[in-house]
Amino acid sequence: MGIEKTDDLKVIVSGGTGGIGAATVRLLAAGGAKVMIGDLADDAGEKLAGELGENVRFHRLDVSRPEDWEAIVAATEEAFGGVNALFNNAGIVQFSGVKDCTPVDFRKIMDINANGVFYGMHFAAPAIIRAGGGVIVNTSSTAGLYGVASVFGYAASKWAVRGMTKAAALDLARDNVRVCSIHPGPIATPMTADLGDDLVASQPIARYGQPEEVARLVRFLLVEASYSTGAEFIIDGGATTGSLEPVK
Repeated sequence: MGIEKTDDLKVIVSGGTGGIGAATVRLLAAGGAKVMIGDLADDAGEKLAGELGENVRFHRLDVSRPEDWEAIVAATEEAFGGVNALFNNAGIVQFSGVKDCTPVDFRKIMDINANGVFYGMHFAAPAIIRAGGGVIVNTSSTAGLYGVASVFGYAASKWAVRGMTKAAALDLARDNVRVCSIHPGPIATPMTADLGDDLVASQPIARYGQPEEVARLVRFLLVEASYSTGAEFIIDGGATTGSLEPVK
């Protein structure tokens, strides 16, 4: 797809100031990639870009606003001479079940987690095609692979990301654009800070994953996974494999 090493990348990273996003920005920048950080956290974004040098820029991005996506794609093309990759990573979680998740809550979650991914692909894909092809990686979740209680809107949005990834992979295949999804399980980010160790105690790798571990998977998909598209990549400590707790 024209990307053979990390320093070939001209990539937009949404949700790029914290957790998985920031770890990915740092890793890609260390390999020589040109990275546009997209986020609502202006101070954090400017600080991170300033730390990482001239190949990293920040542009304010509310992923739920199509006009923001249009602007960040244009800014990236201007800054780096093109866009050949997108890491669609921004997202939120709300802990409520189907009875408690209000219509307002549901719309907000879907606006960010699902619509934001669509807008990112919709506006970045033409730029990636103009660059000769490239890669889109979308962040779903293990909650987009099976049912999870008490995160109704989040689960709905992450299933949507999984489906959109497959559809986009087919739509863009002849344009030389690969599209894959990642499905993190429990990762040590602010989103999981209050969940406790019981969540991971019975999975095969009984700890939270680190954002840097997810970043390495993202780099692999952007650069190395040249024969993969429409595919799901799970990084969950084996949580979806099953529980180590014996049957009683």
